[in-house]
Formats: sequence, C-alpha cells, structure tokens
Amino acid sequence: MLEDLQIAFIGGGTMGEMIISRLLSTKIVPKADLIIVSDPVSARCLHLEREYGVRTTTSNIEAVLGVSIVILAVKPQILAEVLGMLKDKIPPNALVISIVSGASISSLCQGLNHPAVVRTMPNIAVQVGHGTTVWSASSSVTEIQRSHTQIILQALGKEFATQNEHYLDMATALSSAGTGFVFLYIEAMIDAGVQMGLTRTQAQELTLHTIAGSVELMFQTHEHPAVLRNKVTSPGGVTAAGLYELEKGGMRTVISNAVLAALSRTQQLGNIS
Repeated sequence: MLEDLQIAFIGGGTMGEMIISRLLSTKIVPKADLIIVSDPVSARCLHLEREYGVRTTTSNIEAVLGVSIVILAVKPQILAEVLGMLKDKIPPNALVISIVSGASISSLCQGLNHPAVVRTMPNIAVQVGHGTTVWSASSSVTEIQRSHTQIILQALGKEFATQNEHYLDMATALSSAGTGFVFLYIEAMIDAGVQMGLTRTQAQELTLHTIAGSVELMFQTHEHPAVLRNKVTSPGGVTAAGLYELEKGGMRTVISNAVLAALSRTQQLGNIS
C-alpha cells in the first residue's frame, strides 16, 4: 500500500483509467481522494469522479500541486505541450512515472526540468491485473521511489525492471502492440470456426481455451514452443496440414515484420515527443 501518498494523473484516458481502477480495487491506494486526475475534457472528468470517486481538474498545474507521484498518461503527440506546461512545476521530491510511448527518460527530465523519472510501458492487460510492464528509472530515482514504482506496477500484473532503456522500445513493440496482434489471431481463429459451422459463441470458447491452455502449458513445462508443437504434429496428420498452410503463407515472417514495424513506429513517436 502507498499509505497516504497523493498521486496525480496527467491524462484521464483509457490507460490512465485502467491504472486508477487497479490501484483502487487492489487497495494499493486506500482512498480515492488521494488521486487527482487532470484531463481537458470536462465530460471525462465527470465520468472519473462518478465511477471512482477521484478528484479531477482541467488544469495540469493544479493537479501536481503538493503530490508525491505524477503519472504521465498522455498521447505522444501532445507530450511536448504538456511538458512545457509542467516544466518547473513538479514538486522537487516527487516521482514522475511516464507511460507515454517512445518518450525517453532524458527528454522527460529535460522537458520537465525534473530529475526523478521512471519510464514504463504497460499493456492493455493491466485492466484485469495481468499486464506486462517493462520499466527503467533515471539515476536520481531513490530506492523508496523505485519501491513505490514496483508497488504500482505489480498491481497491474508482471513488472520487469531494466537498466537499459533501449529495451523499452522493444517491449512496446513486442508486449504492448503484441496484444493487438494476439487479438487479431484470436479473431481469425473464431472466424474460421464460424466458417466451418460452429456458432460464434462456440468458436470463441474453443479458441480462448485453446490459447489459454497452450500458454499455461508453456508456463508449467518451460519447454520450447517447437518441442510442444512437435508433440501435437503427427506425420501426415491434421496439425501438419494446417501448419503447412501457415508456413506457406509466411506466418513467421509476417509476425516478425509486424513487431519490427511497431518498433519503428515507437521510435518515430519518441522523436515526435
């Protein structure tokens, strides 16, 4: 639990709301009024007040007054404007945690004129407490602040700390964008099931349990996916026929290219911000 630390969210969009929900539902933040959210859309502020009981404002400067932790949850395209507005306004002893895609620690420190910055990249599964977040901290982040970061991120799922900030861009491409790739695969499997004659409900249940079971098997056995794949691929069998079509269609290359394209876009957004 973060005791009585005041937390400001700059940006009350989808990801910010997911994090707020998890912090309150897990009691990491014991009282809703310890959280203040700044968002330029009044309707969004009203929604967050009604849904979670948090305080809101349309002023970023007002939001950060006297807080211990500031969570930057804005789009990369408006980050420069936000940083300019908050420069020299963050309390000296506060921790800044950024979930802005592509924004480097150095650019955040310089833009805010503030030394204690943690850069993170969570994915959408934080909504159900199964997110994956890779994070890296500036040298000015204290041990207590690192501990606070871990407490927050562990409420969202699995967290991985790294000293090499370059891994954050890779994590964005593989873990954050990767959820979208997985959802597309799931959608394609369900559609195939419907095409064969299953109801959409049946196809979805079979697909989700198939994927969940496969993932759990890997977690428990620690075997290489190729080893497990070979166990279900009999010579001339059903799986072999399907795998042949996937390989012929270039599935490996397409997936690899998708991840690399996501990495390139992450780096572009970093340059924009």
